[in-house]
Amino acid sequence: MKKRYLFAAAVAAMLSMSSCSGFLDTKPDTLLTQDQTFGDPELVKSVLANFYGRVTIGQRIDDWGQWTMLDEVIHYDTNDDQNIDRNKWRNYDYTLVHDLNQFLEAIKPSAAVDEATKTAYMGEVRYIRAWLYFCMGRTLGGVPIVGDQVFDYTPGMDITTLQVPRSTEEDLYDYVISECQEAARMLTKDTNRNSARANYWVAKMLEARAALTAASLATYNTVEAHPQLRTAGGEVGIPASRAKDYYETALAAAKEVIENGPYTLMRAKDNTPQAYADNFYKAVCQKDGNTEVIWTRDYVSPGQTHGFTKNNLPKSIEQDTGSDRLSVLLNLVEAFEPINAPEEQRGTTVPFEVGTPDNPRFFDDPTELFLERDPRLMGSIIVPGSTFDSKVIEMQAGQLRKENGNWVELTGARNSHDDNGNLITANNGPFGGNEREINRTGFYVRKYLDATPSAGTIGRGSAMWNVYFRIAEAYLIAAEASWELSRNNSDTEALKYINEVRSRAGVLPLTMIDHERIMHEYRVELAFEGGRWWNLKRWMEADKIWTGSEDTRTSKRLGLWPYRVVAPGDVNNGKWAFIEKDMQKLDLWRRPLKCTDVQYYSEIDNGWINNNPKLVKNPYQ
Repeated sequence: MKKRYLFAAAVAAMLSMSSCSGFLDTKPDTLLTQDQTFGDPELVKSVLANFYGRVTIGQRIDDWGQWTMLDEVIHYDTNDDQNIDRNKWRNYDYTLVHDLNQFLEAIKPSAAVDEATKTAYMGEVRYIRAWLYFCMGRTLGGVPIVGDQVFDYTPGMDITTLQVPRSTEEDLYDYVISECQEAARMLTKDTNRNSARANYWVAKMLEARAALTAASLATYNTVEAHPQLRTAGGEVGIPASRAKDYYETALAAAKEVIENGPYTLMRAKDNTPQAYADNFYKAVCQKDGNTEVIWTRDYVSPGQTHGFTKNNLPKSIEQDTGSDRLSVLLNLVEAFEPINAPEEQRGTTVPFEVGTPDNPRFFDDPTELFLERDPRLMGSIIVPGSTFDSKVIEMQAGQLRKENGNWVELTGARNSHDDNGNLITANNGPFGGNEREINRTGFYVRKYLDATPSAGTIGRGSAMWNVYFRIAEAYLIAAEASWELSRNNSDTEALKYINEVRSRAGVLPLTMIDHERIMHEYRVELAFEGGRWWNLKRWMEADKIWTGSEDTRTSKRLGLWPYRVVAPGDVNNGKWAFIEKDMQKLDLWRRPLKCTDVQYYSEIDNGWINNNPKLVKNPYQ
């Protein structure tokens, strides 16, 4: 029998960068055989922990710069990015597939763990494999499915035996769904520390998300709408006839989590906007007592932390050098509807009423404008005058002065003052120009910022988790699947589920539901949680929103700058006004976002084809 080796030292190295809430204690430092590894229960756990650290794909908290590709945030620095990078989150990791399959093969005869533990470990590995295939599939479409087979190359062998053609996109999602169902049968229904490991409910959530993705592609990637976005062999493209089955699967899995799982939506203790905002922040970001989060990539201090907080604290409260990296776009901010919106505005994007530079609307306090909105706004985003970690985040782009009867903007450097000692521009800005590490838009990210002492330093870093699944998403999946099955805008079941999420948020219920309102709810509920691109892709909506035209509001990168009124003798002296800013016109060399059908599927790399000629290329390559 051929002797296989596992690089246990590499396992330990991976664990220094990732955590599964400390369930691993052993850190081996030698090269071990497969028999040695699977003869030691602690080494078996080390291999399993390593797998969790290798599946962080897409937007994630420890790589904050990736968020700037979409319409949520921009980086402080100048750039001319426009097209969505079709290969940015491409994944084709058959080394990990091999290692997962090797684990499944090797643990079966192992006497180091009891049968119950063995079954649970195998369930976790099958889940991780399903997650990996899902992540590969949502970028590439159908990919080679190798099942449990462990491919090993030996010199002189027939290489064609290692070459597997791409599956159809339909078969890929069928496989992921099936694997989730099998994994669920093997996994416990119990929760685990900080939701860092897969359990039955995690598997059901992926089943729901994968089925919904497949159903959406079958519904919206049609020949009529996207005639070239498919391949002859079905590697890209799912028959419309499958949509109903997939929606039914998604609905059943989501309802299972909602009705029978141990997770519940977290509720505010009182009905004030601030209480709703703080509750929403805690529902995503607070580990202790959290009832909402289902699966995370967890981090632990000391030693297993990240720099998101250090890099993205407002300058006025920075704890280390290199803060102020991300600015939230007005595009997202204005998606949070007025808290008392009339029926026709509920579940829609409503631009702020701030007047014009010549005829501005005035406010007594800079937060006044934002307190009128869905509390999830201030739970997710730091707006001018709001607080973080009990500190007021002062934001002032400049002064709005009255000269000869006209309103004139005056801006300056950080902490600049006029001759009378009045602040011109605050430390936090926002600013134009070429200065580095400055706020550009008038808004900071709040979600995922860590108020733990020293979490914003290089020395300690943040142990804030990266959420993959929350119970709120199960409600949204159930609402979407129910509506898609009925296409009834008065669908009582769909309304029930979506209004549970809105009720927790403190906004008025919907009385009618449609595709646009469903998209809206995903956007505001799950902002910064890594789903924006994948949702727009499965709905085939990105090309409609990001047209690349400066005439399309949804394509532009916008900010909203606060100004203090300095106009002695005027009734509005000392008040606040806001002026909308187009980032493309602030010497930042930014262009409107653009997406076409080309960007919806990643390229099949020529190197992969050289190794496996059975692979076929994707559309538009």
